Amino acid sequence: MSKSFDELLSRVRQCSKKTLSVACAQDEAVLEAVDEAHSLGIIDAVLVGDETKIRALCASLNINAENYRIINEPDEVTASLTAVKLVHDGEADMYMKGLLPTKDFLKSVLNKEVGLRTGKPLSHVCVFEIPGIDHLLFLSDVAFMPYPELEDKKAIIRYTVDVAKACGIDKPHVAPLAAVEVVNPKMPVTVDAQALKEAADAGEFDDCIVDGPLSLDIALYEEAAIEKGAQDRPCAGKADILLFPDIHAGNLVYKAIVHMVPGVKNGNILTGTKAPVILTSRSDTKDVKVNSIALAAVVSERMKEQ
Repeated sequence: MSKSFDELLSRVRQCSKKTLSVACAQDEAVLEAVDEAHSLGIIDAVLVGDETKIRALCASLNINAENYRIINEPDEVTASLTAVKLVHDGEADMYMKGLLPTKDFLKSVLNKEVGLRTGKPLSHVCVFEIPGIDHLLFLSDVAFMPYPELEDKKAIIRYTVDVAKACGIDKPHVAPLAAVEVVNPKMPVTVDAQALKEAADAGEFDDCIVDGPLSLDIALYEEAAIEKGAQDRPCAGKADILLFPDIHAGNLVYKAIVHMVPGVKNGNILTGTKAPVILTSRSDTKDVKVNSIALAAVVSERMKEQ
């Protein structure tokens, strides 16, 4: 089981080397991340975009552009369709956003002819390594699905359990979060959480434990569970996956961790697609992008095995 991103990178090295397709690769942080992932031996890459700008950036960053296949396509939209088609056609294993608007990147992902749509809803999984927590923590959805209904939450659980299993967690503990840990008909989130637990008990998900509703402190800390008399709950202090009731709760927790917890590491992946999609923010560091590439690589390996 990967308990840190260093362990996850070791896990990636046991997989077959993946090929990454990058749309509009003329982006400094993306090129640095791609080159580091390449130097670690976990990927080869195809860089699609403005070749003149890509080569100029590589030169300024002391990156050997000859290590990569470069496809010259200066137009952003055409570049994204060219890059995603490589994954659609099996010439690449993973798809990554470079220097183009997120809406155009997502349009390429959902393109009917060359994209990676499955007909299922898309969701976003963020994986954190947080000092003081002895395992990787999987958060969803913090960036994509605004107000998931019950069936959407079931899809999020399936996606996130798959990501956790790709990282070596055999039986993930899933905590549908709420402000309280008891069912209250006046709080629909708690009713959904109970329904998700019942769905898991009925075998609707791959091997995992779903226990909700749970408050965040009980889900993460055994001491809090004991203090509140919830120590017998199956996910109390053991949650691997935090399922948020809506994008606001998820995004607030995500940003609080990123900006307020020293030494935190994270990686992100878009799920519900035919192949792993790396959708990171322009503000994300090179390390976040490298972690996201590593995460996509282990997920790609699991998808090929299924």
